[in-house]
Amino acid sequence: MHVFVTGASGWIGSAVVDELLAAGHEVEGLARSDASAAALGAKGVRVRRGDLDDLDGIREGAAASDAVIHLANKHDFAHPDVSARAERDAVRTIGDALTGSGRPFLLASGVAGLANGRTATEKDPSTFHGPDSPRGGSENLALEYVDRGVHTVSVRYAPTVHGDGDHGFLAVLTALAREKGVAGYPGNGTNRWSAVHRSDAARITRLGLEKAPAGTLLHAVGEEGVPTRDIAEAVGRGIGVPVASIAPEDAQEHFGWIGRYFAADIPASSTLTRELLGWAPSGPGVMEDLEAGHYFRA
Repeated sequence: MHVFVTGASGWIGSAVVDELLAAGHEVEGLARSDASAAALGAKGVRVRRGDLDDLDGIREGAAASDAVIHLANKHDFAHPDVSARAERDAVRTIGDALTGSGRPFLLASGVAGLANGRTATEKDPSTFHGPDSPRGGSENLALEYVDRGVHTVSVRYAPTVHGDGDHGFLAVLTALAREKGVAGYPGNGTNRWSAVHRSDAARITRLGLEKAPAGTLLHAVGEEGVPTRDIAEAVGRGIGVPVASIAPEDAQEHFGWIGRYFAADIPASSTLTRELLGWAPSGPGVMEDLEAGHYFRA
């Protein structure tokens, strides 16, 4: 297949591109910088210059493809409304371009916010609707296109997609521990984060493109729930700082914007995804990755 990928040079996207190429697919990647374009070109990827605000370019890339994998996101945590609006516009643009074609449209979503106080599963519908909700309610918006002849599949990634070179949540928590001189965890540290290694996330995405029926909700989750205290203790050992509980009422001040995520209890299962795709995680777990020292290099 000729696959158009947004976010093709990103943390997850670059691994997905490698996975697609290894499986014999042709890839066209959206690149917003010269460096990204060069990196994609070196892999043999057809480069389309542009970003999430270039809706005409996204429309053209989607229309000319056999399938679209939408992974780009502005990740503007300080201005979530900006990210939500851009995400919603991009999803609508892709959906309109693919309407009536029956072609696959995979988009990135997340397991966070699906369930409170229990393990989320693929049977849990997203409760996010409309432009004012997280990610602009993009999953539900994209699923509306199934009835319009688009083969929509949502890939819900764990909040921690980890590995060597990650600059995401674990890297942010490590940098924060260095700054504060303490590796903190919220409350008693029993709240859990689901996690997946980057290589496993990429493989699920490729298998979802090839195997998942329209309307499928996939969970890119390798570990259902890692206690936040375990994460903090590994960070503390790795950079040589003490570990301490942060009272819930002080979490926002101590952790900043990441506090509301780190304080959440967001375990998630991938049992149905494993059964559907014949997939099992093969990459290292999050604690193994932390103990390897990737996140603690100066």
